[in-house]
Amino acid sequence: MAEVAPAPAAAPAKAAKKKTSKPKKAGPSVSELIVKTVAASKERSGVSTAALKKALAAGGYDVEKNKVRVRTAIKSLLTKGTLVHTKGTGAAGSFKMSKSTETHRCKKAQGSSQETRRS
Repeated sequence: MAEVAPAPAAAPAKAAKKKTSKPKKAGPSVSELIVKTVAASKERSGVSTAALKKALAAGGYDVEKNKVRVRTAIKSLLTKGTLVHTKGTGAAGSFKMSKSTETHRCKKAQGSSQETRRS
């Protein structure tokens, strides 16, 4: 009198999906753009986040769409020591290039020019 429900059929195994990798975008990364912008600035107090975003937007980068990427790039550059805070905390405030990065770039540029003179 009590009907026994048949056991549900096992779901067929799904075919493994092939991972399609997205092609890399051409052009420099966000962190490279930020480093170039801050290095180009001659202001003593550094570059503010708002000015940095304006400069990126002027260079053709969509800041509104990628604002999280800009913020994480700034934070990663701060932790690496490439940028230094002059004001604020986190990704807010003003930034300038660290002294060690500036001297490293100067030595690199001078070294390459000296090598060409010796040849």
